[in-house]
Amino acid sequence: MTLVEELKWRGLIKDISSPELEEKLNAGGLTFYIGTDPTADSLHVGHLSSFLISKRLKEAGHHPILLVGGGTGMIGDPRPTTERAMIAKEEVARNFEGLKKQVEKIFGFEVVNNNDWYKDINVIDFLRDYGKYFNINYMLDKDIIRRRLESGITYTEFSYMILQALDFKYLHEHKGVDLQCAGSDQWGNITAGIDLIRKATGDEVYGFTMPLVTDSQGKKFGKSEGNALWLDKEKTSSYQLYQFFVNVEDSMVIDYLKIYTFLTREEIEKLEKRNQEHPELREAHKALAREIITFLHGEEEYEKAVNLAEHFFQNKFKDLSKKDIEDLFQGENIIEIEAGQNIADIVVALGAASSKREAREFIGNGAISVNGDKITDSNRIVDSSMFIEDTYLVLKRGKKNNYIGKKK
Repeated sequence: MTLVEELKWRGLIKDISSPELEEKLNAGGLTFYIGTDPTADSLHVGHLSSFLISKRLKEAGHHPILLVGGGTGMIGDPRPTTERAMIAKEEVARNFEGLKKQVEKIFGFEVVNNNDWYKDINVIDFLRDYGKYFNINYMLDKDIIRRRLESGITYTEFSYMILQALDFKYLHEHKGVDLQCAGSDQWGNITAGIDLIRKATGDEVYGFTMPLVTDSQGKKFGKSEGNALWLDKEKTSSYQLYQFFVNVEDSMVIDYLKIYTFLTREEIEKLEKRNQEHPELREAHKALAREIITFLHGEEEYEKAVNLAEHFFQNKFKDLSKKDIEDLFQGENIIEIEAGQNIADIVVALGAASSKREAREFIGNGAISVNGDKITDSNRIVDSSMFIEDTYLVLKRGKKNNYIGKKK
């Protein structure tokens, strides 16, 4: 397969600015950029597909540049419904440094900051050198702008398109960039940059977009949707990534394998067949989790995630560390409790029962375990020795209800 054929097979091309771009992509040698605004100090899985396609282009002989919008991040790309909240300049700067460090470590891409060229442009130069090339009717016809007209859009948001076009022009002139790629929601901004460069310089540049990756409900992976899976393992542990990807719906797993992994077509089609014949084995799901976690964090982190998953499934927690417990139950409600109480009081304190009477019933029926050990005596004292590394206690009611206590 050619590069373009593979990208299409993987479902990674939606819009393309010119038929001749396909030949150029197959030939290699383009310098291209992708961009993201520093709304957080870490990328998330929603960004990952764009960065992986950049890695695919790099391996095919193209040169990637990542633009982190230290300038545009202080404004915010228009959302389909409401205006984004402004981020403090200091936070934008911190987020830029976090993203730069992360991208250089994981992908090895060159990183640039558009605030480096914005800071020297005054408002008159902006209007004379860039604004004069943009017809208002042209801007109003862009999909994201058109959708916001009824609810209202500020001039600040309206101007974002010009800024992104300015970025493309600057990188074309100073870094030799001839291609921009992004998610499909950026198509209007990409074509605005192509038009600006053509009008201002006469040069022909290109762009293409990728379909936005969504979950089974059609929601994007992202901070604004509330379902962000961060690439920073301190924000989203490898175990959490593992749990998410081994539990995706069968209908989504093959698409995710094409988008998020470098497995070959033959390997993915083999997994697809296995998934159809023996869905209970979840081989495709496990391969997906393995490939993503290993790429992001290394083989050791993947093995650790599998080990934690096995402990969780087998209800065995005593030989885990404090950090393991934090990874297992990241984001869960953790309640402070005092040692020296009887187990019935602890059950109530953690919210596993509404009263001591109900707690005693659960204990008597063998429904309560602590760190994997079944408790049958409601008068048993929970002493310091029962806390993992003198910190955490995992109480389980039945098969699925977990409650985490932290020693005061």
